[in-house]
Amino acid sequence: MTENSVEETRQISVAEAEDFARRVLTEVGARAEDAAITAENLVFADRSGIASHGLLRLPLYAEAAAAGGINTSPQMSWIRQSPGGGLLDADGAFGQVAMQEAVRFSVEELGRTACTVVSVQNSVHFGAGAFWVDKLAEHGYIGMASSTTGPAVAAFGGSGKVLGTNPLSIGMPTADGHSMTVDMATSTGAYGKVIAARNSNTALPEGWAVDSQGASTTDPQKALDGALTAFGGHKGSGLSIALEGLSAALSQASYAYETVDIWVDPRSRMNVGHTLFAINPEFFGGVEHTRDRFTQLRDRVRTSGEKVFAPGDLEARNRDKYSAYIDLSPSTAELLRSAAARWKVAAPTLS
Repeated sequence: MTENSVEETRQISVAEAEDFARRVLTEVGARAEDAAITAENLVFADRSGIASHGLLRLPLYAEAAAAGGINTSPQMSWIRQSPGGGLLDADGAFGQVAMQEAVRFSVEELGRTACTVVSVQNSVHFGAGAFWVDKLAEHGYIGMASSTTGPAVAAFGGSGKVLGTNPLSIGMPTADGHSMTVDMATSTGAYGKVIAARNSNTALPEGWAVDSQGASTTDPQKALDGALTAFGGHKGSGLSIALEGLSAALSQASYAYETVDIWVDPRSRMNVGHTLFAINPEFFGGVEHTRDRFTQLRDRVRTSGEKVFAPGDLEARNRDKYSAYIDLSPSTAELLRSAAARWKVAAPTLS
């Protein structure tokens, strides 16, 4: 196992990446429109520099869709709707499909109300959370998304997989169109990064994980057999627990410890829960005022030191840099070639 290894990357055009993802997903039964939003979300993550949530996950999605863990013909339904809120049953759909509907509902409702809350049950992983809150920010709205996941994280002081990586995404609109976006797992490191480290035979940073006996480990396979840690000790663990509750308790969604992850069994219906909160500033200080104030805060943060970035700056810079092409690690490139052979679709063109 190598420490901090540097691998020679491969490149693929954004258009080719999205097209390949769509072709794989439709080959395993996904509807064209569902494949399109899922592919867009995956490539958005790679363009943002968040490879753990990008095309690395495409082969997993395909296997789960073929095995039944993801429903490629979902009949999503609103269990309840009221002014400003709703409970959506995703019927096992791709998480991206469920969140697209949650965002649509929120945008429609925010035209006539100050705040919305959408709870989603029977879903799957929704990809990079920034993708969803940024869509709300494009309308001038503030968004916050949370989600359950498969079991991966130990509670502070424990060693068993009790919690998910439980992401938190908050998008705040600014005057120049680039939202100030916090997008983070509440584990010390993202689960997908542990998978990527295992695939590339690379050691994890110290403090990311414990083995099955509760001892600290940098071995990604021992981490997967054991558990990840929550960031920030007891404070991060407390936040993770709160997000798990907010993401599942409003619906019939499963907690992480009740879930078999599709990483473990692609046939598993995970019953992931998401919660999407949104605010229309027009009902408070006004959209323009709120954008200006967020911009003021962001700019002050940036000028507080020579190398200080506001939330979302690095990801936005990456998306500008990778507007035409994205980089793939050799292990991810090989996964895509294998997926092409597995599903008998043309392999992607890599350079």
